Amino acid sequence: MKSKLLAILASVVLINSFSAQAQVKPSTEKRVVSSAVPFLTFSPDSRGAALGDAGAASTPDANSMYWNTAKLPFVDRSLGSTVSYTPWLRDLVDDMGLLHAAVFKKVARDQVIGLSMTYFNQGKFEFTNMFGENTGTFQSRDLNIAAGYSRKLNRDMAMGLNIKYIHSNLIGSQVINNVASKPGNTVAGDLSFFYMNDSPTVRNREKGAAFSGGAVIQNLGGKINYGRDRYFLPTNLKLGGNLNYKIDNYNQFNFLADVNKLLVPTPPLRDNNGNIIKGKNPAEVGSIQAIFSSFADAPDGFKEELREFTASLGVEYWYNNVFAVRTGYFMQSSYKGGDKYVTTGLGLRLKNSYGIDFAYLIPVSQGSALANTWRISLIFDMQSKKVSDPSEEAAAQ
Repeated sequence: MKSKLLAILASVVLINSFSAQAQVKPSTEKRVVSSAVPFLTFSPDSRGAALGDAGAASTPDANSMYWNTAKLPFVDRSLGSTVSYTPWLRDLVDDMGLLHAAVFKKVARDQVIGLSMTYFNQGKFEFTNMFGENTGTFQSRDLNIAAGYSRKLNRDMAMGLNIKYIHSNLIGSQVINNVASKPGNTVAGDLSFFYMNDSPTVRNREKGAAFSGGAVIQNLGGKINYGRDRYFLPTNLKLGGNLNYKIDNYNQFNFLADVNKLLVPTPPLRDNNGNIIKGKNPAEVGSIQAIFSSFADAPDGFKEELREFTASLGVEYWYNNVFAVRTGYFMQSSYKGGDKYVTTGLGLRLKNSYGIDFAYLIPVSQGSALANTWRISLIFDMQSKKVSDPSEEAAAQ
């Protein structure tokens, strides 16, 4: 792929300072909050993607390693895995894709360990000199490997922790405008909490409603360095809820809602000469400081802070825990990127051990780069025997 657009974007990230990228003239213009390695915020699995990118409190499965690791102790299987693939920006290019895989293992009734890998192929860059002559190509790629541990704090509450290694190789070791680039490497972590009414009478009810909730801070870590400047990771606060309603033994619904906020600095307001009028230079803000200041650093105050939250809504219908129909909606302020899209998808479970999910994205606006985005995921319960729960055995007696 000859991707001049992507090459330009990569060069901007590597060469210009963060503050220069943030230049805005009047306060009425858009101020998009951005970070390095944005692939860490892409929904990797089809189920979550079909629900409008809601998943902090969805029913647990192997993809919980991404959404909320604290959900894993509530999985009723002792071993499971998943793999997903998403062709990316296919209306623009033909060689970008997101691959995700995860596996978990219950090491005790209330403790789980997990591993996940996300690989983002950004396609092939073709470099040229000032005369337009080809000087080489490079395959741009990002990688995230995570190890997680989660355990129940009591019957209804659990917490989880992920440790991540992040590798981002945008344009290799190139020298552009006398600035040498290099691959970026760093480590980060996720801290998560999950509530689910897990008593046997609620879990095995024939009909009625139950609630679950989740809270996650993702990608906590230092900045990533590509050669000269250092850039923020997409540290993200995710809060979500799920209302599960069973109509009878065969029919049930999940109603989900998530809100997200990037905990990175808002670009400051600048005059025509690039001088900061209001706000702080993000290059002078540390990673930990940014987490707290991100709730009060928008030049237009509280109104602008509210615009930095995104919302995800999803509805999922299951028949007999075998067939699922899903739909959702994602909303982002037009001042902060303006992504708005409808999602839909299907799910199928076979022999209570194997599954396949499919998702499709439909942008609300014309010309969106995300148009025709689809995902496919496979689910494997490699050890279908349920882990025994003494509280259930006691209730059965």
